[in-house]
Amino acid sequence: MRRSDVRLLINVIGHFFQSAYTGCMSENINPHSFYAQVGGAPVFEKLCREFYLRVAADPEFKAMYPEEDLEPAERRLRMFLEQYWGGPKTYQIERGHPRLRMRHMPFAIGPKERDIWLGYMREAVDTLNLSPLHEAELWDYLERSAHAMQNRASSAEHPHNPE
Repeated sequence: MRRSDVRLLINVIGHFFQSAYTGCMSENINPHSFYAQVGGAPVFEKLCREFYLRVAADPEFKAMYPEEDLEPAERRLRMFLEQYWGGPKTYQIERGHPRLRMRHMPFAIGPKERDIWLGYMREAVDTLNLSPLHEAELWDYLERSAHAMQNRASSAEHPHNPE
């Protein structure tokens, strides 16, 4: 058996046991969760799509993203938000614990970057037509998260080298 075949077999078996352990993801979604109340996957897909359309249109801000193609970043954000709000646990299955501060540390995030991120996210949230209660709850979380990700006092500081 070739090494690539062994890796594939290990991944398939691992995924099977993770699925058996976590159960069918769609069956475990609480109908009273924020995720379900706002409309589930289509809402989070739209939120992330709208956000990344704005990022893509801003060359200076887009340069902060390590990948030329923003699709993987969009998918990661969507999976994370879905999981946080009571949706599928795909993020944790694929990537483990979120560790948001650690994952964002290599990127210089000062007040300017935080505010640009919030501006694009605000515009994306506004496209969702959520109820005022749901919109306020989502926005409160996004705003707090953006402030928590700030890792520089100013935008002029150099990024931290994690090594």
